Amino acid sequence: MSTTVDGDLDGGTGDVGPARPTEIRRLDRVVVRFAGDSGDGMQLTGDRFTSEAAAFGNDLATLPNFPAEIRAPAGTLPGVSSFQLHFADYDILTPGDRPDVLVVMNPAALKANIADLPAGGTVIVNTDEFTKRNLTKVGYTADP
Repeated sequence: MSTTVDGDLDGGTGDVGPARPTEIRRLDRVVVRFAGDSGDGMQLTGDRFTSEAAAFGNDLATLPNFPAEIRAPAGTLPGVSSFQLHFADYDILTPGDRPDVLVVMNPAALKANIADLPAGGTVIVNTDEFTKRNLTKVGYTADP
């Protein structure tokens, strides 16, 4: 498996555009966690990502995580849903302990999952949802 890492998405212009590869690393295994509000489609996204990983011949294990609270308010910690996928080019026995890549849809998903990300992990964020109101809901005083 190969992954592209780009530390400067905008080339210094301030405009966010398509990522340009700056480093390519071959990894033998990856744990990805998708997290967002219940109803954001994290289970569907995880399922589709799983299907694609399997189509390339990878072994995998998944861990869907649904909130315990029924109809928790959007953007709050009790309403965060996630889907974790561990895939590799060898036998996988667990869905992984910690994500190497964390994909979050809002501040609540970030706050609920960031402690699980190891040093050097990758975070992909839907920045559109990081509004003052959404940050305040989960106790952030500033955009992390």
